Amino acid sequence: MRQRLVVIGGDAAGMSAASQARRLKGPEELEIVAFERGHFSSYSACGIPYWVGGDVATRAELIARSPEEHRARAIDLRMRTEVTAIDVPGRRVLARDLEAGTETWTGFDKLVVATGARPKRPALPGIDAPGVHGVQTLDDGQALLDSLEATPGRRAVVVGAGYIGVEMAEALLNRGYEVTVLHRGEQPMATLDPDMGRLVHRAMDGLGITTVASAEVTKILTGEGGRVRAVATDEAEYPADVVVLGMGVVPETSLARAAGLPLGAHGGLLTDLAMRVRGHENIWAGGDCVEVLDLVSGRERYVPLGTHANKHGQVIGSNVGGDYATFPGVVGTAVSKVCDLELARTGLREKDAREVGLRYVTVTVESTSRAGYYPGAAAMTVKMLAERRTGRLLGVQIVGREGAAKRVDIAAVALTAGMTVERMTALDLGYAPPFSPVWDPVLIAARKATAAVRAAG
Repeated sequence: MRQRLVVIGGDAAGMSAASQARRLKGPEELEIVAFERGHFSSYSACGIPYWVGGDVATRAELIARSPEEHRARAIDLRMRTEVTAIDVPGRRVLARDLEAGTETWTGFDKLVVATGARPKRPALPGIDAPGVHGVQTLDDGQALLDSLEATPGRRAVVVGAGYIGVEMAEALLNRGYEVTVLHRGEQPMATLDPDMGRLVHRAMDGLGITTVASAEVTKILTGEGGRVRAVATDEAEYPADVVVLGMGVVPETSLARAAGLPLGAHGGLLTDLAMRVRGHENIWAGGDCVEVLDLVSGRERYVPLGTHANKHGQVIGSNVGGDYATFPGVVGTAVSKVCDLELARTGLREKDAREVGLRYVTVTVESTSRAGYYPGAAAMTVKMLAERRTGRLLGVQIVGREGAAKRVDIAAVALTAGMTVERMTALDLGYAPPFSPVWDPVLIAARKATAAVRAAG
């Protein structure tokens, strides 16, 4: 008997799930209907800062698969259509055509919730003024570019210094703007420990980006025509011709909450290893709207990344299509950059380790990306955390220039395998002077961490 799969969300997790299910089951066995409220499907939100900054020439380059391409594969993708309610007992969803204004109920046998995340947007005076932009979707990116083209001034304020904040600071700097970054924390990049964040702060200042710590934004000031003219904190006002909000995101789970689906401490949907919503046999969820298991701490956490979303979609699609797959969890790996400065982290920060009651040692080493005598060798700093009693690797953070960020993958594999820092020192990594010192910086940190564990008894 032919069944119907309904997918809410037309980006990474949702359309990966739909595409994988279609590979396993043809249209005669499985009808697939997907709803997307925006103008674009299957695109790279992670690429928006590089499109805004000019590294990526056109919007089209960020789109992996258009609605027409999905439809050609027998996936009924309905754009500009927003699902407004999920009737779990009745196995149906209510969708509103945003162009026509009409609403329709659509029944399902299987449902995928892939509603993504929404940017944090505090209820501050002036927050909705012209010239204030978030950058979560391609529509947001286009609106920002249009605003930059129409604005003669060259002063930009970025609110927030996480991944989006620092990446947008680079994008605006590349476009010739005078950039100020305001953030609430002690140092930028709160996903790093403060001592590593201090290196980022110093480097951003060296690039000409004004970085203001402990800055609590209180309001957006407007001028002629109601357009933004400055950002105010308790301490000062910062002139702005354009403002970009980079304060992070939260799971978009209002639909799920209203439908009574289970949510975790971070507001994300809770699923089992097969990405099935807990307690619901025929409902799956994936992408930025779910919480995932942290393999290092053993706790649920919220990690909104495109890499995870695509994996979730593959797992969901396999299970919906009659195959079997699981998503075991994450170790929290992420990389970014500000101009030529590369940033990376995986596993736990000191704060995270303390929160879960782990006793640990830390080491920090300075090294280079290549053999010191080889041209182009760039400095990098590696910080490593290890469990005090067992020597188990807990986390790694790296800040440096060319060749620094992707070294975190060594640590990500070691964390996933549950390796000790002593075991890491024997890893057979590739070596040649153009690529690494004879002892890779990560292995130097592992050696130092091994000694610290032994010294701690």
